[in-house]
Amino acid sequence: MSYFNFDNRKVYYKIKGRGTPLLLLHGNTVSSKMFSQIIRKYAKEFQVILLDFPGHGKSDRLTEFEIDFWFYNSKVAYALINELKLENTCVIGTSGGALVAINLALEHPEKVKYLIADSFEGEYPLPSYISSIENDRERDKKKILAKLIWYFCHGTDWKKIIDLDTKVNIEFSKTGKSFFHKSISDLNVPTLLTGSMEDEYCDYLDKIYGSLQEQNKDLKIHLFEKGSHPAIISNKEKFLYLIMAEIKNAL
Repeated sequence: MSYFNFDNRKVYYKIKGRGTPLLLLHGNTVSSKMFSQIIRKYAKEFQVILLDFPGHGKSDRLTEFEIDFWFYNSKVAYALINELKLENTCVIGTSGGALVAINLALEHPEKVKYLIADSFEGEYPLPSYISSIENDRERDKKKILAKLIWYFCHGTDWKKIIDLDTKVNIEFSKTGKSFFHKSISDLNVPTLLTGSMEDEYCDYLDKIYGSLQEQNKDLKIHLFEKGSHPAIISNKEKFLYLIMAEIKNAL
């Protein structure tokens, strides 16, 4: 297993395949294992880099998550890119990982060749999501499928990770701040926003993405009619073909 050091902690990463570097950033509550069912096909086309955020998966654990979780983990991703001396890196972030990816591209555009931000809630926390997150998480902890996914991603201490994530979502929402430290209008990396119209967590993705596009006319949007959260998994075949074409045109 491969690790690098960030803030005096070991952070896990994995590289699979050859070709154009493609960094995959996982969502909140999960780890890079969320990509297990798609990694083989992606590795046929790209040099795929997987990363477990600190406190997740095979990375060292944290007693608390940073309140500015998504900006903090963009610094982790940037550190990995430098560690591996990557150039012209394409980045796919999904769900919370999309927020991380956008922060990365805003802060370090010279490192990102193309950005795909998938299935995310926009610039600010969704009130509908935050208002029910505690009850929803407690309910999900009792569901067999959710427990299996979280155990698969993290191991026996998965409950602690879910609780830390719930807390950081609530605490960040209280700040009233944007997920991003710079305006989306400053994003000058070629960017595609993706998602599914049936996403159960992000209501009205067309309106959310549309409002971002109003701030930055260069943003492209592709919404799948069907599929659950996130689109990269629920529309895995169509998603791969889509991003292959987009990245090919960008290179």
